[in-house]
Amino acid sequence: MADLSHAQPIGHRRRIGVIVPPSNTVNEAEFGRMAPDGVTFHFTRSPLHEDPWHNDFKDMLDAVSDAVGDLTLANVDALAFGCTSDSMACPADRLIGTMEQKSGGKPSVSTAGGILKALEALGITKVSMATPYIEATNEHEKHFLNDHGIEVVAMAGLGLNTGWEGIQKMSRVPPAKVFEHAKSVDRPGSQAILICCTDFNTLDVIEPLEAELGKPVISSNTASFWASLRAAGIDDKIEGYGRLLREF
Repeated sequence: MADLSHAQPIGHRRRIGVIVPPSNTVNEAEFGRMAPDGVTFHFTRSPLHEDPWHNDFKDMLDAVSDAVGDLTLANVDALAFGCTSDSMACPADRLIGTMEQKSGGKPSVSTAGGILKALEALGITKVSMATPYIEATNEHEKHFLNDHGIEVVAMAGLGLNTGWEGIQKMSRVPPAKVFEHAKSVDRPGSQAILICCTDFNTLDVIEPLEAELGKPVISSNTASFWASLRAAGIDDKIEGYGRLLREF
């Protein structure tokens, strides 16, 4: 008879719920690759909002509330909102406040908040930013970072978020192209490379970029993942995905 006395249920340490846009496929895969033993991530989807400001974020927050309701039924221990642009648009107190209120007080984080916490942990105040976005989206994210004390020294996008056809291409950009794109924005004055977008392949490029450039490389997904672990009370250090996860 098999000895199962040491076998543990799935997610026996923590279960973390993640809200992503409908088109997102990279976030799930990258979180799964990085997950430490005993920690599982459970995903649901919430619509992207091209203009979340138009009715003071009501549509966005209503959709987030529905998504949180679904994840609460999965009895997750913490929540993450995994979308860079929407989390940089909606004021943190309203987004995180909605998630925590609707979940009955579960600790919650967002990609935007995760990026800020990651940069703070690393002592970074000047970044170069690479994205798959159009210039207008990059400018919005630059303003968000500037408003939180982070100077964007240089930035470039691939111009893909111009409709669903373009958005669906973001997850299919090969890591080699992501590497060259991120490398192209590096400047002597930047302390780190920030690769924005949770639907952008980054895990295979972070360590090679750090080795070549000699500075930290943070992506939307490594920042969101790291922040969600810490919010859930998991302090494991994880090798292979950059200095943030390895040291902090």
